[in-house]
Amino acid sequence: MNNRLYGNLIFELSKPGRKGYSLPKNAFGHTLDELPEGLKRKEDAQLPECDELTVVRHYTNLSHNNFGVNDGFYPLGSCTMKYNPIINEELAALKTFAGLHPLQPADTCQHALHLYYCLQNMLSELTGLKEFTLNPCAGAHGELTGLMVIRAYHMSRNDDKRTKVLIPDSAHGTNPASAAVCGLEVVEVKSRPDGTVDVEDLKILIAEWGNEVAAMMMTNPNTLGIFEHAIPEITKLVHDCGGLMYYDGANLNPMLGECRPGDMGFDVMHINLHKTFSTPHGGGGPGSGPVGVREGLEAFLPTPRIVVRDDHYEVETGNYEQALGSIGAFFGNFSVMVKAFVYILSLGKENVKMVGPLATLNATYIKESLKDVYELPIEGLCKHEFVFDGLKDKSTGVTTMDVAKRLLDYGYHAPTIYFPLLFHESLMIEPTENESKETLDGFIAVMRKIAEEAKNDPEMVKTAPHDTPIGRVDDVLAAKSPVLTFKQMKSI
Repeated sequence: MNNRLYGNLIFELSKPGRKGYSLPKNAFGHTLDELPEGLKRKEDAQLPECDELTVVRHYTNLSHNNFGVNDGFYPLGSCTMKYNPIINEELAALKTFAGLHPLQPADTCQHALHLYYCLQNMLSELTGLKEFTLNPCAGAHGELTGLMVIRAYHMSRNDDKRTKVLIPDSAHGTNPASAAVCGLEVVEVKSRPDGTVDVEDLKILIAEWGNEVAAMMMTNPNTLGIFEHAIPEITKLVHDCGGLMYYDGANLNPMLGECRPGDMGFDVMHINLHKTFSTPHGGGGPGSGPVGVREGLEAFLPTPRIVVRDDHYEVETGNYEQALGSIGAFFGNFSVMVKAFVYILSLGKENVKMVGPLATLNATYIKESLKDVYELPIEGLCKHEFVFDGLKDKSTGVTTMDVAKRLLDYGYHAPTIYFPLLFHESLMIEPTENESKETLDGFIAVMRKIAEEAKNDPEMVKTAPHDTPIGRVDDVLAAKSPVLTFKQMKSI
């Protein structure tokens, strides 16, 4: 085995008696025997014994097997993996930000509170909503918070019968999950053949459940990357029956500079700062899901809140009778907010308007360049992402999973596969607005090459990947019976 490329487990590199550290003498005077019995191990910790250089090389080599947006193209649809400019990281790491404690007096962190307050106002300007809270720690957390605001609004009016949420069948999976956690019941709205909300089905549902509808949740552009052109009619239907409109902002990129959810009639929305405003979030974090509301709903936003009086920023938690109260630890993931703030300032008011058109242009360019060899189930203009239904030539037996695995051999991260569930072989591609034409052309060329391989040598594609540290794994076995421990640990 080529250790530099693939690496061994650190336990396999262990040799009895080897040490990679040198500790100073005990400066406190006590010995191990003086520790309480309850704090002592019954036997020595099963730790590897390696010299320092072996440890450094081992973890450095492992890091070379990681893939991220700094390494190559990451067209993961519906989870924008955008490049995070280095200046964002540098400023978020400043001691004046990174060294803050959430319990220190407001007088000692005016700069951070100023940033927080200004970012709220920036998001209001970009979305057309009255006020934002930055407290939610993730997109789904923002969804839950937004639905809690909607629930609180209805309860404040003694309208406690509104427990149903209308959700399109193409929605993000977190939408129905958030509604359920909030104690609300999901009512599914069908899609039309063109991928948009079926307004006629919506009318039937409202006729049946209208006085019980709390809200309708919409992702726009939807999960297929298609703009919901019937939003004015939809918002009127929901508002007329007494419900509120919720905007899932996970796909906000192509909207920036083009239109604002608040202007469309939405009452509540969340934004994924880590998607639209530059913090890559692979591996589950970090995230931030600010929630914005239209005028008239501000009182229901959670606390604490940052307010400014006489050019002095203060943290308030009381005097908000209708507020949700705290929905997380302190003020959310502050470092993500710093990066979003820097990103918006770097673009400026003029250049932020380019985000939407470029996101749409890049996705459309890839779609039009590949639709002759990959099945495009829905024709028409896409926005930031689009969905193929596998290869156009189904006779090869090559699946979307096979295409995704083969892409790894060419140094590309695979797009989202088998989602949305509307198509059997879904392949969702999102290039983001940051990528150059040369990068897109390279990806297009590889996708076309894989389509050609599927015709001429299908087994090559079906058994991919061939050039990665491990070959194709049994996904079902890995999910049902994961190996989470090193079984030879006691032999070191």
